[in-house]
Amino acid sequence: MNLTNFMPVLRIGNLEAKIPIIQGGMSVGISLSNLSSAVANEGGIGVIGSAGIGMFEEDFNKNYKEANKRALRKEIRRARERTDGIIGVNIMVALTDFDDLLKVAVDEEVDVVLSGAGLPLKIPVEYFENRRTKFIPIVSSAKAADLILRYWERSYGEIPDGFVVEGPMAGGHLGFKKDQIDDPRYSLENILQAVLMIVERYSRKHSREIPVIAAGGIYTGEDIYEFMKLGASGVQMATRFVATYECDASMEFKMAYINAKKDDLIIIDSPVGLPGRAIRSEFLDDVAKGKRKPFRCFWKCLKSCDFRKSPYCIADALTNAKGGNLKDGFAFAGANAYRISKMMSVKELIAELIRGYEKARRDDENIREKVEASQGEE
Repeated sequence: MNLTNFMPVLRIGNLEAKIPIIQGGMSVGISLSNLSSAVANEGGIGVIGSAGIGMFEEDFNKNYKEANKRALRKEIRRARERTDGIIGVNIMVALTDFDDLLKVAVDEEVDVVLSGAGLPLKIPVEYFENRRTKFIPIVSSAKAADLILRYWERSYGEIPDGFVVEGPMAGGHLGFKKDQIDDPRYSLENILQAVLMIVERYSRKHSREIPVIAAGGIYTGEDIYEFMKLGASGVQMATRFVATYECDASMEFKMAYINAKKDDLIIIDSPVGLPGRAIRSEFLDDVAKGKRKPFRCFWKCLKSCDFRKSPYCIADALTNAKGGNLKDGFAFAGANAYRISKMMSVKELIAELIRGYEKARRDDENIREKVEASQGEE
C-alpha cells in the first residue's frame, strides 16, 4: 500500500512533493545532506540549514564566507547524490553572507530556498535571472507577508513562490515579542488565517497559486490534517526530525530531545536580539545567573549580533551542542520536543504522520456523515 496516497500533494510552482511536509532547515549542522535526502526520498521536501554550515571547515576562523560557501555546495551535492527528490536550503536573512549563500543555492539549482529571521526584501537581481529555484519567505504575521509581496511586486515585478507561516510554538529564534508567545491572539491558527487572506488577494491578482505552509508546534499527522483544513497547503516540521537516525546531529544532541521534560523547554534571550526556545542546560542556567562565556569573534555571522555585549557566542554554543558537548552549548527545540520518547527512522516517522493524518480524515468524515444523517431524519 502506498501511504503517500492518503495525503494531498504540495505544489510549489512546477514542483510537486508527494506528501505536504517540509522538513524545517535546522542550522549549525543539524539538518545537512543526510537528513534532507532521507526526507526527500520519502516524498517530502528535505532542507539543509545553511547558517554556520562551514563551522567544521579547517579555514572557518580565517575565511568564514568561503568556508560556508564551500560547505553548502558540498552538502547540496551530497544530497543530490542520495536522492532525486526535492531539496531546499534555509538561508537566514540575518546572516551577513546571505547573498553569498543564496548565490551558491541558485548556482547549484536547489529546488527551494526558505528564508526567515528577517524580511527578504533586497534580493540580488541575479537571482531573478534563474527562476528555477523557488523562493519561500518565512513570516510570523500577515503584515510581514504583505510587506514582502508589495516590495517584490514593486521592485522586481515578481512575487515569492509561497510562504511559511511560523507560529510561536516553534523552536529556535522566534519572530514574536516575549509577551506575544503565549497570547492566543498570536496563535498559529490565527496568524495563518490572516496570512491566507493577504496571499489570496495577490494570488488572484497574479493568476497563480501561492501555497501557504503552516509551521511551529505541529507534531502529529492529526495536527497536519487540522491545519490543512484551515487552508494551509502543507506544513513545515523540524523538531520531529531531530530524533531520527538520519539527523546529522550527534547522538547526545538527539538524546537531549528524548530526555527533555515539558518544563525543560524555556524561552531565552538570544544574543542576536530575539527570543528563542531551547532545552534547558547547564550552559543556559549559567547564562541566566549572569555568568559570561568568554569567546573571540573571528567573524560577524549575524547582522544583529553585538558581540561586544553578548554574554556568549551563539554560533559556538550551537556548534558545541551539535557535536554533543551540551556542557558548553544548548539545543534549540520546539514547544513539543518533550513529547519525543524514542529514536526512529525518517521512513517510520513519515509513515506515522501519514497514518495520523488518515485517521483524522476518516474521523472527520464519519462525523460529517452522522451530522448529515441526523439532519436528514429531521
